[in-house]
Amino acid sequence: MTASRYDVLGIGNAIVDVIARADDDFLVAQGMQKGAMTLIDEARAQAIYDAMGPATESSGGSAANTIAGVASFGARAAFVGKVKDDVLGKAFAHDIRSLRVAFDTKPANDGASTARCYIMVTPDGERTMNTYLGAAQDLRPSDIDEAQVAAAEVVYLEGYLWDPPQAKEAFVKAADIAHKNGRRVALTLSDSFCVDRYRGEFFDLIRKGTVDIVFANEHELHSLYETSDFAVASMALQKEAKLAVVTRSEKGCVVVTPDRIEAVPAAPVQQVADATGAGDLFAAGFLVGLARGKDHRTAARLGGLAAAEVIQHIGARPAVSLKALAAERGLAL
Repeated sequence: MTASRYDVLGIGNAIVDVIARADDDFLVAQGMQKGAMTLIDEARAQAIYDAMGPATESSGGSAANTIAGVASFGARAAFVGKVKDDVLGKAFAHDIRSLRVAFDTKPANDGASTARCYIMVTPDGERTMNTYLGAAQDLRPSDIDEAQVAAAEVVYLEGYLWDPPQAKEAFVKAADIAHKNGRRVALTLSDSFCVDRYRGEFFDLIRKGTVDIVFANEHELHSLYETSDFAVASMALQKEAKLAVVTRSEKGCVVVTPDRIEAVPAAPVQQVADATGAGDLFAAGFLVGLARGKDHRTAARLGGLAAAEVIQHIGARPAVSLKALAAERGLAL
């Protein structure tokens, strides 16, 4: 096995978050359901942009948030995701590279514009999201670089990107390359609605060994096994997964392996400001721990630390160095 260049390589939707403050009257005028995430087309995206006030832009997307967390731990990170060669595409590339993340996916010259999520933050801190997936959905097998995948300790796949057929092919290609090179493959189930749509296909990925590590939250686990009984679902997962981690908000998480189910408590939190990104950052800490040879409990503690940090402020990216925070808590990498 060749020496690794990256601890974690993430594959997912490349989305630019466009965040603006708005009042409830704006949401009503725009026909937005407060607190919801709505998928929109390009025309609607342009109309919202024209109507909204001053905004800040940053690279976003679930797997990209995870990879930003990996980099904040001081680990070696890479990301694969599709943007268009447009203003927002350049903004995404600049932003994620500024975090010391390798991002080499070739931008599209034609077709849909770069994906973006317009996030309206009302005075009560609630986030209302309108997402145009655009170019992000056009990730193809040709965008997977064999040498880059082979050089990553863990390849992390975002379940949200399981919709487009060519993206599925890209995922499977990356998993095959990773396994041929003795690497591990992780999948986040992303959303209970994703699980509802692709339950059979996600089971195939787990049962056939296409993925070695599964990340889910309680809702996704219940959806996967179509039961509201956590213990029943956990034991079913134990029979099928090589390694899985199920996050449970303030209850912490459980690490599931064929021989045991271990509960790990959550890190302390003073006040929850914005739960967005908690699962993404948990995965970052856990994956860094695995890549650096830590035991599962320590990896879970690193994940909990990252999740606790991100939910105490607005935004889905760390506001402080997770590497320094881990060292303060006796979890130096």
